[in-house]
Amino acid sequence: MAAVDYEFEYNLRARVPEHPQIFARWARDAELYRADMLERGRAELGLSYGDTPRQFIDLFLPENGVKAPLAMYIHGGYWRAFDPGSSSHMARGLNGRGIAVAVMGYDLCPIVTIPDIIEQTRRACIFLWRRFGRRILVYGHSAGGHLAAAMVATDWRTLYPKAPGDLAPAGYAISGLFDLTPLLGLDMNQDLRLDAETARGVSPLFWPVPPGHALDAAVGDLETNEFKRQSHTVVQVWQHAGAETRYAEFPGNHYTVIDALADPGSAMVTRVAELVQRIKA
Repeated sequence: MAAVDYEFEYNLRARVPEHPQIFARWARDAELYRADMLERGRAELGLSYGDTPRQFIDLFLPENGVKAPLAMYIHGGYWRAFDPGSSSHMARGLNGRGIAVAVMGYDLCPIVTIPDIIEQTRRACIFLWRRFGRRILVYGHSAGGHLAAAMVATDWRTLYPKAPGDLAPAGYAISGLFDLTPLLGLDMNQDLRLDAETARGVSPLFWPVPPGHALDAAVGDLETNEFKRQSHTVVQVWQHAGAETRYAEFPGNHYTVIDALADPGSAMVTRVAELVQRIKA
């Protein structure tokens, strides 16, 4: 069996040469959605949950306001790029389904480490719990998919005794990474600064997951074999551990697959809304 060329499998920008146009479209669509929601009085921007400028949340409310069910979206970028300002429109789909969406930001590698980013994401969840007193569906893309899975598998009662043990009982990870050990030899690891022990320690695939918690792992049908393998594997391993898991493929490459999140009628948003309603129930 030939060795896997991990650099080829995980170098996504090289695999999608039109990525600059996609990123520009994200920025434009996100800006338009923020402006529209601010005009409607249904957006709160720049809510600080931590002690650095990037630790903030943009909150987008549906027509039924702050009493709506709650989800938190986490952007991707290999823990090294982007911020909530590029992802505001990812709230549109769930907003159209009557669900409030918090789009969170975090500090980036190499300024911080992936363990730091996991802890910041937990703080964002706690911030939302203190404000709304509501359990959260966590969903995210790429690195955000990794962080979403990490929240589902977090031992909240040990780390934050005042939070419910099932603060984030369900997650939806799109094109996520759940085993970070293949990244050790890649060029990007100059920024991530992972060693073998740390890479395994920050990989949700190897964490105990509370039985009954739910995780969907979705990918684009044009993804690399490694990204499909990552999602297949976490679904199988977590299901064996007692979690409720589901694997799905949708049209698109690593970047365009998340376009469906902006459409309230898409199959992806329909499934995420089902998971939110499960938490509400």
